[in-house]
Amino acid sequence: MTDTEPQTANGKVLWHFTMSVDGFVAGPGHSMDWMTGTSRPGLVEEYVETTGAVIGGRDGWDATPPGVRPYGGAWEGALFVLTHHPEDARTEEGVTFLDCDVADAVQIAKEAAGGKNVEIFSPSIGRQLLELGLIDEIDLHIAPVLLGDGIRLYDNPGGVPIRLQPDQVVNVRFRPLDATNRLL
Repeated sequence: MTDTEPQTANGKVLWHFTMSVDGFVAGPGHSMDWMTGTSRPGLVEEYVETTGAVIGGRDGWDATPPGVRPYGGAWEGALFVLTHHPEDARTEEGVTFLDCDVADAVQIAKEAAGGKNVEIFSPSIGRQLLELGLIDEIDLHIAPVLLGDGIRLYDNPGGVPIRLQPDQVVNVRFRPLDATNRLL
């Protein structure tokens, strides 16, 4: 699949992130401001149309300002937050807190998605689902930025490498902006 091939809504479980070149999906403190202006035209609309449910983690939820919804508020659907302590979570309309196994959370989200895709917005939940064989696709949009710190897509110290399809190298070439035009 190429980056420009449109996403389809057929009940997949997607581990979906915009990622910095150095492998971070969020900056320090779960900051996401570095992503502004990094996606291709139509990308957000594509995922808004094909996503039926989103699963996120408690750390990401706690770092998200009240009232903020995925895709800048353009998406409406079932939003699930996995937590071992739902009793002290900040509640919002349309958000369901789950204290269950990640596999059970996927089943709940699939039912709520109504045949559309379930997106995983958590590195740790995605890693667990990958280990269980429950990720159908990993959608990464590599943003032309080096963060140097933050939350990595995949941390599994001491784990074995996980091979992905297609089994080929993706070559990416970037050039730094000159010092007067740097965005950070």
